[in-house]
Amino acid sequence: MAHGATRSRIGPLKIDRPADPEGDALVARVVAGDRAAFSVLVQRFGPILHRIAYRMLADGGDAEDVAQDAMLRLWTLGDRWQSERAGVAPWLKRVTINLCFDRLRRRKFTSDAPAPERTDETPAADEALHSRRLQAATLACVQGLAERQRAAIVLTYYEEMPNASAAAAMDMQIKAFESLVHRARQALRDALLASGLIDQARDGTWGERS
Repeated sequence: MAHGATRSRIGPLKIDRPADPEGDALVARVVAGDRAAFSVLVQRFGPILHRIAYRMLADGGDAEDVAQDAMLRLWTLGDRWQSERAGVAPWLKRVTINLCFDRLRRRKFTSDAPAPERTDETPAADEALHSRRLQAATLACVQGLAERQRAAIVLTYYEEMPNASAAAAMDMQIKAFESLVHRARQALRDALLASGLIDQARDGTWGERS
């Protein structure tokens, strides 16, 4: 997909106030062509974007490509950035999620095989998913979810984002996101139960988030 098409879909993120004034100040410098400021943003957000992409795609190489592409979108955004209406962190996460969606949709046209089960390459962010030895198997269950459900789980459970922040990152109204994450949690619970990773006695782990 062309960069312009993806950029037009994500657009500026509309929130009441800047989520990250320091980050927005760095973006303003990037808009002016400051490579040092861009390097700071890459160091700050690159690992976060890679982690999100890895949880979505279960592929380290693809995750690295997505994280780099997301940062490149920021570098080339120029005067389209609206600092008074957007925070850089949710914007970058939204770009990353959309890039992951693009790759997942392309996979459907190239292979019907399930996503590979890989050893988890990123730091665990959600201790509620039981022990580290189950991470790879749990990630395989996440990979079986519909793409938007997968994104909801990645943002709320792995990234531990509040529903309001995760909804903003997915460009959704909070009520719609809460409905999505409820369905995603139910689907993942069913997958974990079917795989034997959890049992009914431990099912209460999947509580509501706010």
